[in-house]
Amino acid sequence: MNTSETAGSTLLRAGVLGGAGYTGMEVLGLLARHPRVEVSFAASRSLAGTPSPVPGLSYEPPSLEACGEVDLVFLCLPHGVATRWVQDLRDAFGDATPRLIDLTADHRPGSGNEQDSVYGLAEVAAARMPDARLVANPGCYPTGVILSLLPLAEAGLVDPARPLSVHASSGVTGAGRTPRQDLLFAEVAENYRAYGWGNRHRHLKEMRALLPGLPLIFQPHLLPVARGILETLTVPVVPGTSAQEIRACWRSRYPEDSSAVRVLPEGLPELRQVVRTDLLVLGAEEVAGIDPPVVTVGAALDNLGKGAAGQAVQNMNAMMGWPLNEGIRWQP
Repeated sequence: MNTSETAGSTLLRAGVLGGAGYTGMEVLGLLARHPRVEVSFAASRSLAGTPSPVPGLSYEPPSLEACGEVDLVFLCLPHGVATRWVQDLRDAFGDATPRLIDLTADHRPGSGNEQDSVYGLAEVAAARMPDARLVANPGCYPTGVILSLLPLAEAGLVDPARPLSVHASSGVTGAGRTPRQDLLFAEVAENYRAYGWGNRHRHLKEMRALLPGLPLIFQPHLLPVARGILETLTVPVVPGTSAQEIRACWRSRYPEDSSAVRVLPEGLPELRQVVRTDLLVLGAEEVAGIDPPVVTVGAALDNLGKGAAGQAVQNMNAMMGWPLNEGIRWQP
């Protein structure tokens, strides 16, 4: 490992490819405050020579040479580009290739390349990460859906014979930083719209891979806010299942001292509880007058936090054997 010595301690040397996008900037900001990390480079063709979010560090053009000087590289690139970088790095460095965290969809379940990586859902797969050379960071929508439903499905609380509806809404940064007409202020402000309708959104492959057998209906919406995701799930449950039992199931699976998941004692979460944090907040409430029974589940997270950069930092911690939540943000 190409670690550096600072004040008697060994720091992990990290670099970020694609550091000019919203996700890349968020990763750089978190790494700059992490007590065990030294950011060696922030790469961006468009911003080369300008200051990065890391004090004293300017953006530089992306290069294989810079990647070869670090221990770990975050791939904050456009979808479809990360695969090429992974191959080029392996061709250039072989067994000395730095460890990689891919924040694109290129190596997630359903991509066709998932066999080459460990799926980096921190609260689920942390035990597999110390030996991983490539970790696929989950999508923002799937993070909330999977972490809310997986413990319930494994505990036998969900009725797989009935459809499970997910109504999900995301802030505009979830669409990336590349200018688009449909994301202009005048198009988004004072508006609220569905997209990716017809149960064909690309994140469904990821959700179905982790939640096999659950008939998911997923409908995303665009919120007129910069950041944050709110997901409301109508969950068909087996008779006798209460919201209290669901909350207990989550608490058992996600202890607060080793997880970024928080469970509300009652009610459903709000965006202001999670924006600019790396938390996922869950809530559950029973639904009156419906038979067979359903429970409303709420999941809230920041699409740039727990939905991207915060989760990537948790994955780095897991890969290095550090406390899972070191260096992440707890308060809005």
